[in-house]
Amino acid sequence: MEGDICRVCRCEAQSDRPLFHPCICTGSIKWIHQDCLMQWMRYSRKEYCELCGHRFSFTPIYSPDMPRVLPLKYVAKGLLSSVGTAVQYWIHYTLVALAWLGVVPLTAYRTYRFLFSGSIEMVLTLPIDMFSTENITIDVFRGCFVVTCTLFTFIGLVWLREQIIHGGGPEWLERDDPPPAEGGAAGVPNAAGQGNQAAGNGEEHNNNNNNNFPPPPAADGDQPADAGGINEPEAAADEANWNPMEWERAAEELTWERLLGLDGSMVFLEHVFWVVSLNTAFIVIFAFCPYSIGNFLISFLGIITPGKPLMHFHGLLTTLLGYCVIGITLVKLHAIARFLRWRRQRRILGLCYIVVKVSLLSVVEIGVLPLVCGWWLDICSLPMFDATLKDRKASFRAAPGTSLFIHWMFGMVYVYYFASFIVLLREVLRPGVLWFLRNLNDPDFSPIQEMIHLSILRHTRRLISSAIIFGSAVLLMLWAPIQILKSFWSTFLPYTLSGDAEVNELSLQLLLLQFVLPGFFEQSHTRIWLKGLVRIWCNVVARLLGIKSYLLGVEVRLNEDDPAAARQQQPEVGAGLAAAHQAIMQRDVPIGFQPYDRPPFFAIRLVGLLVLMGISLAIGSLAVLTIPVWIGRYGLALGSVGSSNITPSANAPSSSGNGGSEPSARPHELYTAAIGTYLCWLLSRGIAIAVNLFPQGREAVLARIKHWMSVATSYAMAAIVFVHMLGVIPLMFGLLLELVVVIPLRVPRDQTPVLFLWQDWALGVLYTKIACALTLMGPDWTLKRAIEQAYRDGLRDMNLRFIIRELGVPVITCFGLALAVPYVIGHSFLPLFFTNPMTRALFAREIYPFFLLVAFVIGIIVLQVRQFKNLYVAIKNDKYLVGQRLVNYDHQRKKRRASGSTSGGEENSAGPSAPVASSSTADQQQPPDEDRDAERTTLGDVADATRSAHSNITLQQAVQ
Repeated sequence: MEGDICRVCRCEAQSDRPLFHPCICTGSIKWIHQDCLMQWMRYSRKEYCELCGHRFSFTPIYSPDMPRVLPLKYVAKGLLSSVGTAVQYWIHYTLVALAWLGVVPLTAYRTYRFLFSGSIEMVLTLPIDMFSTENITIDVFRGCFVVTCTLFTFIGLVWLREQIIHGGGPEWLERDDPPPAEGGAAGVPNAAGQGNQAAGNGEEHNNNNNNNFPPPPAADGDQPADAGGINEPEAAADEANWNPMEWERAAEELTWERLLGLDGSMVFLEHVFWVVSLNTAFIVIFAFCPYSIGNFLISFLGIITPGKPLMHFHGLLTTLLGYCVIGITLVKLHAIARFLRWRRQRRILGLCYIVVKVSLLSVVEIGVLPLVCGWWLDICSLPMFDATLKDRKASFRAAPGTSLFIHWMFGMVYVYYFASFIVLLREVLRPGVLWFLRNLNDPDFSPIQEMIHLSILRHTRRLISSAIIFGSAVLLMLWAPIQILKSFWSTFLPYTLSGDAEVNELSLQLLLLQFVLPGFFEQSHTRIWLKGLVRIWCNVVARLLGIKSYLLGVEVRLNEDDPAAARQQQPEVGAGLAAAHQAIMQRDVPIGFQPYDRPPFFAIRLVGLLVLMGISLAIGSLAVLTIPVWIGRYGLALGSVGSSNITPSANAPSSSGNGGSEPSARPHELYTAAIGTYLCWLLSRGIAIAVNLFPQGREAVLARIKHWMSVATSYAMAAIVFVHMLGVIPLMFGLLLELVVVIPLRVPRDQTPVLFLWQDWALGVLYTKIACALTLMGPDWTLKRAIEQAYRDGLRDMNLRFIIRELGVPVITCFGLALAVPYVIGHSFLPLFFTNPMTRALFAREIYPFFLLVAFVIGIIVLQVRQFKNLYVAIKNDKYLVGQRLVNYDHQRKKRRASGSTSGGEENSAGPSAPVASSSTADQQQPPDEDRDAERTTLGDVADATRSAHSNITLQQAVQ
């Protein structure tokens, strides 16, 4: 090794520091000292070479007196120590689980129940009830909900604090001037929505990132010094700069492991105590106090007799009323503190009012408004399903919570899609047309900041206008089309919401949810088509009414050769900054407003626009409600020719009386609507392609057809395999779970189970998607890499051989053996020993769960064997390991392997036999598995060796 030097310290080999070549790198950079490599590995925290990517290997060096087999006492001692450690950890983690999943939710719910019971008996029996085991399971589940509510409340407070810090508080909170002479609390009604509109405009120039009061403006320089001026005493200045939102943060590093107790320490008991205390404090402050205030007000006014509520959700409504009373009280107290110039108390009261205000507005906008929209949708659609208000009242009385949740969910969906449609309209219409609707795509739009700054009165006007707009849209798009259908096509309604077969209903629902609808909404260019239809409608209506400038604006095309026109479009120096500042100051001014021409009788033209819009919405909704369902009904009828269940004449409504003939069974309208929508999409897609191709001429059409045929031919085999895997794997998965779980649990032993393959396949599709998602979220292994590779390739670049070899064959083989082996044993071998038919049937049913149990036990045994081997190696290393020796990479073996390959392979290979020109050529090198010694260890063993008792023995001494 003459002339060879270490690539780290640039020194040659010494008697006690030999040079090694531990990686694939060749040339002068392949040599390194072991101590230099160890130091570099500790610094970089990498176990592989950064140039070639080869993982370094070490072989252990044991003491010469190490026996061939470890003595039994060492193994027993290490085993007992390991078991003791495991028991210790088990006890600790059990205590952690009991504390966080038992004590915290149990105390939270029972404290909540005690506070809202209102009886003296609960006060006397509280210590006993707190540790009682009666109904402990249900109390724990309810307590989890209570803890979740308090946690979200805490997170909301922290988030609101950040919003106030970054966005600033309202003008009345930040202002330091004294109250006007004509009204002692004239500035406070603005907080309640009755003062000036400065807070509504959001004066963001008063924001202070340091969370301190801003200096008084120049216009207020004549105010007295004790009102916050620069001549104020130091104590008063400190009081003015005091901010209760500056909470102290944890001084020590607090991680999730230390917080929950997963680090092995007992500090989590203190955290449990604080969490229980905070839960109790939050329940008292944010639930019990508002409820008590609201309940006292209701009892004082005599609205409801105490203890006998006359309405549903009495507690929730009473708590909301209590919050309203608290908000009004805070406004009055803030006015008193402002009059008395109590800055600290005034700021605390103001921040408390903001918390109450934002909470109430959030409940109204997120909870009440969607709920009202959901109820209005249900009321307007009652004739569609042949229902009445009496039916809805009965369902509400039967399950009030479920009814409210369903209506709230439908209301949220309606509001979401309505907002999405408004966003689409903004892309078509002239900026400024929809000035009365908030722009959700505006980067400066922040609903929380608006809740903080705008007054209650403005929020009330917005909510009323939003409710009017949502309700009018429902009338136009739902109620009016239903009335038209009832008048002109009475046999079309009502819609049927129950199918004739439960199995087919479940299967088809899964298919629609998993394949049809996602494919339609994600890959059908629905948004592009809808935008095109809106653009066409706007052009037609604008030309008809003569308001194109107002509705669509005027397209201004600049002449690049005319510099005067370009300069005319540019703002003057400083004008852009002034315009931007004005836009920030006045939030309600339409952003990006464009001027338009006002034709004669402009108001009448706008009324005509509204009338045409209402008629168009009604006609469009009528088409959406009828065409897909009609096509789907007849499509299902044609698909079931010869069956009496579904016929084209089955559209007549069923009679509600007992007399008369029994109506024919009708399909579920979810199926008919989905199938009709998909068929309409296919038809429209074909028309769109034809419209784009036919103007290009016959040659373009033939060329496109030939291209499609070539693509279809190239993907024919891939499509067959794809469909085969999509059918076989979900079917086997669903059938296996049916045999292992469903049948043993749900089918009685005296009954014969019946397998529905269609249902098993449909459920298997869902199981397969869940299994793929869990696999992708799990650790790295072969199946995960194969699924990720298949997702990256996609349909266009699908590697058929890879999918068959890495996905199809392993999964089908595994499922096939899991299905076939128990079946063969249960129906071929066991009948040779048991002749009783009942016993045979019992074995045939229970053999699949038995094999699952056997596989589980075998897995546990294999895991324990591996753990025992690791324990054995750890004991041996702890007793006899004296060092680690770096292992050289065998370059000669690589050269011999490269010499036996073809010449082309030698030219294209990037092995170590080829000269290494740069580090990038060696980045892709990975050593073969057979070159790894079975006794080599990783960096974890190196760390263990350095911490062992014999780590002070040098490598040279160990070799000698």
